[in-house]
Amino acid sequence: METLTLVVFGATGDLARRKLYPAIANNIMSGLLPKDTRLIGTARQVMTDQGYRRLVEESAGRSWPKSAPLTYLSGDADQPAVHQALAEHLKGTRGLHLFYLAVPTQLIGPVVARLAEAKLGRSRGRVIVEKPFGVDEASARTLNRQMQKAFAEGEIYRIDHYLGKETVQNILVFRFSNGVMEPLWNRGQIDHVQITAAETIGIEGRSDYYDHSGALRDMVQNHLLQLLALTAMEPPAVFSAEGVRSEKVKVLSAVRPVRAEDAVRGQYQAGMVEGVRVRAYTAEPGVAKDSRRETFCALRVFIDNWRWHGVPFYLRTGKRLPERATRIQVVFKAPPLDLFEGAAQTNILTIHIQPDERISLRIGAKRPGLGTHVDPVEMEFVYASSFRSASAEAYERLLVDATQGDPTLFTREDEVEAAWRVLDPLVQRWDRETSCPPYAAGSWGPQTAAALIARDGRTWLDP
Repeated sequence: METLTLVVFGATGDLARRKLYPAIANNIMSGLLPKDTRLIGTARQVMTDQGYRRLVEESAGRSWPKSAPLTYLSGDADQPAVHQALAEHLKGTRGLHLFYLAVPTQLIGPVVARLAEAKLGRSRGRVIVEKPFGVDEASARTLNRQMQKAFAEGEIYRIDHYLGKETVQNILVFRFSNGVMEPLWNRGQIDHVQITAAETIGIEGRSDYYDHSGALRDMVQNHLLQLLALTAMEPPAVFSAEGVRSEKVKVLSAVRPVRAEDAVRGQYQAGMVEGVRVRAYTAEPGVAKDSRRETFCALRVFIDNWRWHGVPFYLRTGKRLPERATRIQVVFKAPPLDLFEGAAQTNILTIHIQPDERISLRIGAKRPGLGTHVDPVEMEFVYASSFRSASAEAYERLLVDATQGDPTLFTREDEVEAAWRVLDPLVQRWDRETSCPPYAAGSWGPQTAAALIARDGRTWLDP
C-alpha cells in the first residue's frame, strides 16, 4: 500500500472533528489506509503537536495509532508562511500527498494558489474540496479555473458526502441491475418524484457559514441535485467513473432553470421539535435579528429530455422539521381502471437514505376476510437485516476512493457548474429578497410549500 501523507486545512474545525478524524482512524485500524499514514493538521489556532494529538484522539474516540505520525502547523491557510513550513515537512516524503480543504469556500482559491507557489500541487498531490463549491455559477467557474492552475482536473476531488452513503450508491444498482425497473422508469409510468432532506437540528453554531449560505446553497445545489441526477440519469455505456459522471452532467444540463413561481422558502420560528422547545433562527447566536436567510425551501423542477418530459420533481429541505429523514419517493401513475370501487392504490417506491437505510414499495393487497377490501402494504428491503455487516460511514468510503484515485463518487467541474446553472436565477433573486415567510419549528415548513404541490393536485408524502 502506497505511503500516504494527509494534510488537513481547517484542522480544528467542526467538520474535521466530527467526520474526518473518526473516518481516518477507522480506516487505518481496518487496514484501508496505511498503518503509517502521516497526518498534518493546520489551522489558525495555536497548538502543539501533543495538543493536536489530544484533539484528534478525543474526536476519533480512540487512541491515534502509534505507527501513524501526527504534526500540527498553526497559521492562516491563505498565507505563504504556512505553506512554506508545510513544504519543509513534506520534503523527502514518499508516496501520495492528499490535501483536504475543510475551509470556507472563499478560502479555497487562495489556499490552492499558495500550494502551487510552494510547489506542492501537481507533484504526487491530490486535493479534496468540501462543499459548497462557490456561491453561484460564476464563482464556481472561477474557482474551477483557479484549482486547475494548481492541480490537474483528474487530481481534484470535489466531495459530496451524500454520494458515499450506501443507499445512494445503490440507486444505480437498483435501477440498472434489475430488468423489471427500466420499462417503468419513465414519463409513461411515473406521475412525479419527491426528494426530501429533512433535519430536526438548527444551525448548530454555524451562523457564520449558514447565514451567508441558506438552505438553497447548503443542501439543494449539491445533495438534492445529486439525488435527482442519480434518479433521472440514463444508464452509462460502461460503468466507469467518467461514464457515470458524464450521464449525470447530461441530466443536470437538461434540468430547466428554476423559476421564482416554482420555488418557496421559509425561516424557522420558535416551536417544539421532538418534545423540546427551540428558539427562532434569528435568536440563534451570531444571526442578525433582521436576517432574511432561508432555512427551508421547496422547488418544482422539470427535466427537458425524452425520458422525463412533463414529470415534476419536487425537492424540499429544511431545518427544525418534525423528523430527520432523507428519502426519494417515486410515485407511479394510478391504474387506468378502478376495479375495486375507490380502492385503487398509488404505488410508491421509496428509497430511504437516512436514518434507516432501506427500499420499500407500497402496493395494494386484499385485507383478510369477507368482501374485497384493498389496503396499502409495504414490500421492503432493509440493509441491516439483509446484510449482516455494517455499512461504512460515507467519509470512510470517500477517503479511501480519493487515495486510490477513484473519482466515481466525486463531482466533476462541468457537473458543479451545471448544478449551479439550474439554481442561479433563484439564488440571485433570493439574495435580493427583503422578507422570508416564517414557519413554526416542528412543522413541515411554511404553508406556501403545501400550496406549491397542491396546485398540481398532489400532496407531500409526509409520515
